[in-house]
Amino acid sequence: MNVLANISNIIIPLLIFYIIAYGLSAKINVYEEFLDGARDGMKTVIKIMPTMIGLMISVGILRASGFLDFLGRLFSMLLSRLSIPAPIMPLLIVKMFSSSAATGLVLDIFKSYGPDSRTGLLTSLIMSSTETIFYTMSVYFMAAKVKKTRYTLPGALFATLAGVIASFVIVGFMK
Repeated sequence: MNVLANISNIIIPLLIFYIIAYGLSAKINVYEEFLDGARDGMKTVIKIMPTMIGLMISVGILRASGFLDFLGRLFSMLLSRLSIPAPIMPLLIVKMFSSSAATGLVLDIFKSYGPDSRTGLLTSLIMSSTETIFYTMSVYFMAAKVKKTRYTLPGALFATLAGVIASFVIVGFMK
């Protein structure tokens, strides 16, 4: 196990040195290329900043207004019949928009139920097996100037559903 930790500590520096050595051997001005990439990266950040701010504010408003708790209570009867903890529903919704807001919900769930409880385990698995669909689509498609998303949203929703179902199956088998 210690060998893996040491290897993981040196992989990134080795990769950086390899890229620099390759660039130098190919007679490429590595520093100029780096600066051009950094400039392009800053332009991308400036382009996507309004989208990011809008998503963060929207999720913050939903959470602060109590709407997510309302959704949890609304679905609690259906969820309880399926043995699904009520706090999971707001997490599923928020996770599709913002991972950082979902992390706040995860911490609340951990405080209330504990990380080793069935709800805590389910929460951890859902967080690791789902993606921030709308954030990812809006930011990356905007940066790449993609206009037609085709089957991305249905595919991403299906993948999230599969991740959630797999999380429930795994936790079901664990307890």
